[in-house]
Amino acid sequence: MNEVYEVKKIANPPHWTVEVPGSKSITNRALLMAALADGPVRLEGVLFSDDSRCFLQSLERLGFHLDICEKERIVTVEGCGGRIPGAEGEIYVGSAGTAARFLTAMLGVSAGTYRILASEQMQKRPMRPLFEALLALGAQIQWLGEEWHLPVGITGAAAGLSWGKPDVTGVPEGQPEPTEMPEAAVEKQLYLDISESTQFLSGFLLIAPMFPQGLRIRITSEKKDGSYIRITRAMMREFGVSVEFSEGEYRIAPGASYSRSSYQIEPDVSAACYFYGAAAITGGYAKVKHVFYDSTQGDIKFLDVLRRMGCQVCEEADGISVTGSKSGCLQGIAVDMNDFSDQALTLAAIAPFADTPVEIRHIAHIRQQESDRIHAIVTNLKRMGISCEEYEDGVKIYPGQPQTCRIDTYEDHRVAMAFSLPGLRADGISIKNPGCCRKTFENYFELLDELTASL
Repeated sequence: MNEVYEVKKIANPPHWTVEVPGSKSITNRALLMAALADGPVRLEGVLFSDDSRCFLQSLERLGFHLDICEKERIVTVEGCGGRIPGAEGEIYVGSAGTAARFLTAMLGVSAGTYRILASEQMQKRPMRPLFEALLALGAQIQWLGEEWHLPVGITGAAAGLSWGKPDVTGVPEGQPEPTEMPEAAVEKQLYLDISESTQFLSGFLLIAPMFPQGLRIRITSEKKDGSYIRITRAMMREFGVSVEFSEGEYRIAPGASYSRSSYQIEPDVSAACYFYGAAAITGGYAKVKHVFYDSTQGDIKFLDVLRRMGCQVCEEADGISVTGSKSGCLQGIAVDMNDFSDQALTLAAIAPFADTPVEIRHIAHIRQQESDRIHAIVTNLKRMGISCEEYEDGVKIYPGQPQTCRIDTYEDHRVAMAFSLPGLRADGISIKNPGCCRKTFENYFELLDELTASL
């Protein structure tokens, strides 16, 4: 793909029916659970992208046997019952936050010694709470770069996962110590801050079958739950492992194990939302096949935002559709997007077409994702001539007509896809480095070309 993508302004409202790739979040969770399962698991609807390929290649380098059919989007993983086949090795997680956090957690409680390498982008992202929890368990970590960041050498804490008394290692000051329990039922208790990323918690929940006597995780941050954690818990339940959650503590009972012969991965609702956003600002219609309201993905809440902004949202037999108002003018809105923050970029990109300001709050954590996404929003909107105000945890965007400009993607796939939307209604919007979409939706711009050419 060219280094710059020129978005094509469309003259007529679209009427699109599209299919999007499988969910990255669900794909990588399913891959990890399949690897830890008792026996083979066939995964259907698998996303193939930079992130998922890093996960697949990492599992193979750790000795897991995978049968991969990319054309059919099927992967069969030979689960090893909570054991890692290779006692040593080196993996590369690229820029994939899920691969980095989930696989680091798994290797940190293993019986082996490994090296975990990452892209320059991933090396800047927060990992400290995860490393601190692994050190408290007894893992040994060698910093190969900046302290508390990838890359690292890691020796797992498997030898310390069976014990006879409640463990109080790493208990923060003021936190209650674990309650005495009968020796046969003792659980490991961890303390975890998830204010920077819920992936830290999801990683430990997903590897719970590697704790033979069970696991308790007490959350020390103000944020204690979230949409991606609920995805994790729902998927674990579908694989046969229940997670109890009460008063800031997660608990998995002793003897947990994954058992599942096949699993269907949902379409990526995050990807679907770009087409819904396109319909919203053009007065057109967009249906994404196989997306339904019973989706486990938090981004489904974006549809309610579009409805509040004046769009029609309809669940049809084969997927959900969005129809924008004929004028293409949306209603301004103020919204807390903490629980579906991936769509903050999408809302920001269509906000100039609202009749009153759009305010997005409680998204401070997106400053530490693939890019500082709040900074990316403000910078690109101002390049388009749109007035906005930046807050530590959000942004306020005023109505306006976007002007010709080149969008800086900051190597962030969601910036690239979201900010293609204004170009459907404004002349001269171009996207730098569109290839960064390989992370989750490698043919996004090819599909956009096909759809706009049909009008």
